[in-house]
Amino acid sequence: MKIVIAGGTGFIGRALCTALAQGGHRVTVLTRQAGQVHSRPELPVHAVEWNARDAGPWEQVLEGVDALINLAGASIADARWTNVRKQLITDSRILTTRLLVQALSRWSSKPTTFISASGIGYYGATDDRRLDEGAARGDGFLADLCLAWESEALRAAEFGARVVMLRTGMVLEQDGGALPKMLVPFRFFAGGPVMPGNQWVSWIHRCDHVGLIQWALNTPTVSGPINAVAPEPVMMKTFCEVLGQVLHRPSWLPVPKFVLHVLLGELGTLMTTGQRVIPANAMAGGYMFQYPTLEQALRDVLKRSTA
Repeated sequence: MKIVIAGGTGFIGRALCTALAQGGHRVTVLTRQAGQVHSRPELPVHAVEWNARDAGPWEQVLEGVDALINLAGASIADARWTNVRKQLITDSRILTTRLLVQALSRWSSKPTTFISASGIGYYGATDDRRLDEGAARGDGFLADLCLAWESEALRAAEFGARVVMLRTGMVLEQDGGALPKMLVPFRFFAGGPVMPGNQWVSWIHRCDHVGLIQWALNTPTVSGPINAVAPEPVMMKTFCEVLGQVLHRPSWLPVPKFVLHVLLGELGTLMTTGQRVIPANAMAGGYMFQYPTLEQALRDVLKRSTA
């Protein structure tokens, strides 16, 4: 396939580009820093410069491609959610997705598949209910953001594209995401759960996240929302217990909710609330998870991080 990826140099995008290129696909990345991509042999892709805001010559790469994958967006958890930061998070998703769909609409030979990132924040903070893709949208900043984000992506269906939205949970790997930050106190024998401890953590190994994208690319019957999470979500206290066991470290020092709120403000709710999300559509469609349990996933990630 000929595939274009926006956001292909990020935490998930790097691994996806490598997997697709190794699978024989022709991959083009839209990036603000094309020169840096060309200088990195571990990313065997072609790079085209864009600013993610304006139409321009970059649109020519969409002519005749089979699929467009949109992973672009400023990190949710890198800084406190000030009004300015919220606007950046929103614009980097909504406006970029709108720009891609508008560009897609102008070509006669269009991508037949449009895969766009989203998040399990769509469901808001919930209780013990198991949430599949048919669950109602929740409340809050992330729920509103995901609804607007997916609405922009779904417009690609008006131009004949099959649209898939990946509602992603906590992605586990050693070189990005939340896990490296969680590891620090454990390595100093001071790890423990973020209180109250009974909030659900819906997680996925990065290999399976990449695998789900590849599966969606190759399965024409797949469309709409896909919960990009492993089949077995766990409570925060269980997540930290398993993490401690794998690291051979105790998990005894809980992090009070008020500490996170003092340090992070509204952003702290990402750790103190959760959702029990199930990948119903992926499982019904036949996707086989490489790492269905948390212990399997953490042992794989941490084995390589300490090798």
